[in-house]
Amino acid sequence: MKKLPALLALALAAAPLTAPPRDAHAGIETLDLRQMMKRCDAAVYGEIVAREVFFVAEREGPGLYFTRLTLAGATLREGVAIEVDVLHAGGVLDAEHGVYNSEAPSADDTAVGTRVVAFYKWSDDLGGGVAGNALYAAHGGLYRAVEGPAGTVALGRGASFAVASNTRVGALASAVRALAVEEER
Repeated sequence: MKKLPALLALALAAAPLTAPPRDAHAGIETLDLRQMMKRCDAAVYGEIVAREVFFVAEREGPGLYFTRLTLAGATLREGVAIEVDVLHAGGVLDAEHGVYNSEAPSADDTAVGTRVVAFYKWSDDLGGGVAGNALYAAHGGLYRAVEGPAGTVALGRGASFAVASNTRVGALASAVRALAVEEER
């Protein structure tokens, strides 16, 4: 039998032998469309017209990077024209400055010119004193939209997401409006 490398053996020896506490909770939510609309302030379908990564220095710690996406389109609920900025944690300025965030949307999904459906909620402090509309549920709040034979479709991400399957944007807007009417009752 081969011996484990010394570093791996030390890591295994130092690993806790007990299970995590029963009341420990993961930070990931599974949200269907109804749940998403209850938690976010608004949803918009539009085009990313600007993308900016910026750095916020903190008094303590290394500082924070954020990405601001400017979307021009219409709200799903009211169908009103809107231009809105949404933020998410992480972003890369150049080869030496930035931070990758595993929960952030992909670079392809946030490229200028990309059409998207975005769900967002206002936050007074996303970190470092930055206030703004946060992309709700990080990458789970942004869905790329593409033209297809049946019209514009928001690309679904599976059963654990607000847009579970590929859905026409018009049908998604109708569902959002129906949920809003239901919520008002």
